[in-house]
Amino acid sequence: MASPTQVLVQTAPKTHPHVPSRTTVKALVESDGFKSIPSNYSYTAHPNDSDASDPNNTIPTIDFSLLTSGDPHQRSKVIQDIDKSCQEWGFFMLVNHGVPESLMKAVLNGCNEFFNLPMEEKLEFATKDIWKPIRFGTGVDIKVEKFFFWRDFIKVFAHPEFNCPSKPQGFSEIVQEYCKRSREVTMELLKAISESLGFEESYIEKAMNLKSGFQLFAANLYPPCPQPELAMGIPAHTDHGLLTLLIENEIGGLQIQHNGTWFHVNPLPNSFLVNTGDHLEILSNGRYKSIMHRAVVNNKSTRISIAAPNGPSLDTVVSPAPELVDNESRPAAYMPMKYKDYIDLQLEGKPCLERVRLPVS
Repeated sequence: MASPTQVLVQTAPKTHPHVPSRTTVKALVESDGFKSIPSNYSYTAHPNDSDASDPNNTIPTIDFSLLTSGDPHQRSKVIQDIDKSCQEWGFFMLVNHGVPESLMKAVLNGCNEFFNLPMEEKLEFATKDIWKPIRFGTGVDIKVEKFFFWRDFIKVFAHPEFNCPSKPQGFSEIVQEYCKRSREVTMELLKAISESLGFEESYIEKAMNLKSGFQLFAANLYPPCPQPELAMGIPAHTDHGLLTLLIENEIGGLQIQHNGTWFHVNPLPNSFLVNTGDHLEILSNGRYKSIMHRAVVNNKSTRISIAAPNGPSLDTVVSPAPELVDNESRPAAYMPMKYKDYIDLQLEGKPCLERVRLPVS
């Protein structure tokens, strides 16, 4: 059985003799004489076409405080706005959400401190097993990599049981509080989405067994890249689960695909970027869309992002809500699949939504 170090370390290309081995992107960037990226980091399949961005295109903004204000008219208006955002964009920016800015900054700083730990302390969590509750790695999770991607990551299972490294000091407590608060926001949003689909507010919570719902905490480190036009932080993908909440350290890099065009997202300070996941698309029978997005890199600053996908319980079989299916006018668009099985399938690098999408008769 391979040791954690053997799992992570790969041989560097011969074009870079000054880099004896590839451990992490951070170590690669900090190696002596590093000026250009190795050829196996050159992601030419999908070039960085950020110039295609439309500066007049901005994702919708949702004011969370109006959703929880107690005013039924304000709540109804926000639910309509969420419904439109999930249908037309699959993304929205959430402001006035009540999670303290100090906590958001503290968790970003804590992640930065984790990535700055000595290599041997991070390698304790290096594994290819996606079901390890604490996992440190580099690149992407898919089992067959043709390219190396320009990111290092730490992922922990945050719910229904919380896991986290004990170092750096205080990191676990900050991550736990952040996950708790962000999950509370997610639960409120899913109540609103239940209503937008025509259900009672607890419909999704009950149908998806959210009391035992699976929450992942994933922190990504994107060091400066000397040739950002050649590299990719995370390739185009959709997220499993219901909703993902994302924050970053004010260094842009997220791009989403809207109407066939990639464009940069510039979040407001102290906001969450929220995107609908594959399982909300499935549950809504295609009414809501799980949108392709990716992370690009830059040559000046280190970007840190934290994604918190929230999904059903791992044993929940997800299919279109029966109330949204009519065999004649609105047939089921997706086959049922257990959430855990779907995650396994996605991490084999296969386009999962297409695998569970039923043919149109």
